[in-house]
Amino acid sequence: MKERMLTGDRVTGKLHLGHYAGSLKNRVALQDRYEAFLLLADVQALTTHFDRPELIRDHLREVALDYLAAGIDPEKSTVFVQSMVPEIAELTVFYSMFVTVNVLRHNPTIKSESRNGSLDEMYYGFLGYPVSQAADITFCKATVVPVGDDQLPHLEFARKIVRRFNELYQPVLVEPKALLSDMPRLVGTDGSAKMSKSLGNAIPLDSSKEELAHNIRRAVTDPARIRKNDPGHPDVCPIYTYHRVFRPEGADEIREGCERGTMGCAGCKERVTEALERLLEPMRERRAYYAARPKRVDEMLIAGTNRARAIARETMAEVREAMSLNYF
Repeated sequence: MKERMLTGDRVTGKLHLGHYAGSLKNRVALQDRYEAFLLLADVQALTTHFDRPELIRDHLREVALDYLAAGIDPEKSTVFVQSMVPEIAELTVFYSMFVTVNVLRHNPTIKSESRNGSLDEMYYGFLGYPVSQAADITFCKATVVPVGDDQLPHLEFARKIVRRFNELYQPVLVEPKALLSDMPRLVGTDGSAKMSKSLGNAIPLDSSKEELAHNIRRAVTDPARIRKNDPGHPDVCPIYTYHRVFRPEGADEIREGCERGTMGCAGCKERVTEALERLLEPMRERRAYYAARPKRVDEMLIAGTNRARAIARETMAEVREAMSLNYF
């Protein structure tokens, strides 16, 4: 039998090239190798959208369309809605009983956020995000989780929770392993931060040909390069990173031309735009197909959620028995 893989996204908006390069492309390839479970994390989206839950309803289907457009096959992957598997919330509560606030305070994400404001003003849901994430991974007994280096602490936290639970009660939970990705994190078109929809520096996967070209044209390049023939520094240019990720066969030529001053920024951008257009064109076609058939998208989500919930019930029956909470 195949090992089970768990991955997913918070449904806070459409996915972009950073998502594709960092995880989505990998998921499409891995769905043939693993029993893939893809989580649409609408509950965790409430950590930042609790006052606008109506947005999550739209974002949920947008992300589902992005999955299908990128090549996620509902016959191979189980795509499900987090809030519609209440056993995940139940497992989160059980885990929270033996996780201290001090441990949560040392989580990298929590530490980063607390630097910008008082921990006393942090919402309970955000503080407990790592516990919820551990329940996401373990409710279906996922054996592997695709992660980048920056996400390893989050996975290790989930592994510690599994070990602690199995020691306290009975060894019924599976300790997940990391499936490391070596894909680089894409810098946004502003060149100053990672690609993010909230920062306005992202290129959405559903970009039209015109929108794609516009976003690449306005992207910053090497700030020290004033004239076309000036020697450039490709390692500080986000466009060169796009070449490495989406057009690797020509990246060495771009580097050499940039450093020698024989390749101008306009020509460099034109070439990467062509490569990205070849990537996005079939995605647009698949997205349009499913967007015109919303019932099929809903059927996929319902079927995936029902399957995830059936597995969740089995896991929670074992968890309750291990904790002596199976009263009747």
